[in-house]
Amino acid sequence: MKRIIQMIGLFFGGALGGQVHSWMHMGTLWTESAYGVMQRSGGYYMNVGIGAICGLAAATVIAGPIQRWMQQGAERASAMPTGELMSGAGGLISGLAVSALLYPVLSGFTGAGLLVPVCLTLFLGYLGLRIGMGKREELSQRFSAFLGMQSRSAASTEKSSFEEHKILDTSVIIDGRIADICKTGFIEGTLVIPEFVLEELQHIADSSDLLKRNRGRRGLDILNKIQKELDVKVLIYEGDMEDGEVDSKLVKLAKALGGKVVTNDFNLNKVCELQGVSVLNINDLANAVKPVVLPGEEIVVQVIKDGKEHGQGVAYLDDGTMIVVEGGRDYIGITMEVLVTSVLQTSAGRMIFAKPKLLEKAL
Repeated sequence: MKRIIQMIGLFFGGALGGQVHSWMHMGTLWTESAYGVMQRSGGYYMNVGIGAICGLAAATVIAGPIQRWMQQGAERASAMPTGELMSGAGGLISGLAVSALLYPVLSGFTGAGLLVPVCLTLFLGYLGLRIGMGKREELSQRFSAFLGMQSRSAASTEKSSFEEHKILDTSVIIDGRIADICKTGFIEGTLVIPEFVLEELQHIADSSDLLKRNRGRRGLDILNKIQKELDVKVLIYEGDMEDGEVDSKLVKLAKALGGKVVTNDFNLNKVCELQGVSVLNINDLANAVKPVVLPGEEIVVQVIKDGKEHGQGVAYLDDGTMIVVEGGRDYIGITMEVLVTSVLQTSAGRMIFAKPKLLEKAL
C-alpha cells in the first residue's frame, strides 16, 4: 500500500509540475496543452521531474497516516453488522451512479472546471453514503427479511429435492399395490429400487417353495409394470451398502439419499422411525382411505374360521379387514349381523372387534 501511495504521489507531482510550467509561460492553469509532454522543452521536463520528486516526498510522508486511516476504516467496516454495511454500500453506489449520469453534462468544462466532475462525484458519493447509513435500520430489516426468505426457499428446495427419492422395499413390491398408487399419481418424485432388493426378489423367485416362488415372480412383474407402463421415474440403485440385512441396508440408503422408505412391513416401519428416516407405509394409506367403521354400527359378515382366543370367530370385510367376533365360533360358515364393539388401527392393519347381534337381542 505504501508503494501504491508513493506511485500516486509521483504521478500527480509530475502532472502538477507540468501544469505550473504551463501557467508560468502561458498564464493559464489546468489546460489540455499541459499534457502534451512530448512537445515540451527541457524546462518543462525539469519542472515535471521536480514536481514528481516533491510528490514522491509528500506521498512518503503521508503514507503512514493514510495507511493507519485505511486500516482503521477497514476494521470499523468489519465490525459493522452486515445490514449496515450493505445499506452504506448501497447508498454510496447510488450516489456514484447519479454522478455518472451527470458526467456527460459536466464534461465540457475546461481549465479549473475540470475539477467540477471530481468534486461532484465525491460530494454525491458521500451524500449517498450518509443517506444509506441514515436508513440503515429500515434497509437492514428489509435485507434481513430478504435473506430469511431466501434461506427458507433454499431449505424448502433442498428438502423437496432430498425427499423426492422414494425407496421401495421387497415387501411393498411383492404386495403390488404400489403400482396402483403410482398410477393414480399420488406418489411424486423418483422411485428408487436398490440392487440388493432386486437380488432378494430374484432369490425368492428362484425358491423351491411354490408360494415363495410365486411371490418373487409377482414382485418382478410389478417392477416391469412400473417401469414400462406407468409414467413415473424409476432409478435402479446399483451401489451396495455395508454388510447386513436388507432392512438395515434400506435404512442406510435412505439416510444417504435423504429419501423416504416405502413399505408395508410393520417392523421396518418401526426401525425407520427409530433411525429418524421418513416412511410411507402402504398399510397406513390403505387404512386412511378405508370406510370408517365406528363402535355401535351393525355390519353383515360371514364367520369363516376360529379365532386365537377361546370361542372367537374370524370374519373379513370385502377389503380384507379382519373382524374378530366374540362368541362367533359357534357360527362358523353362517352369514350374520354383528355389532361393532371396538376398532384397533395400527401400521400393521386394521382390526375390528364385534359380537353377534343375536346375543345383543337376547341380553
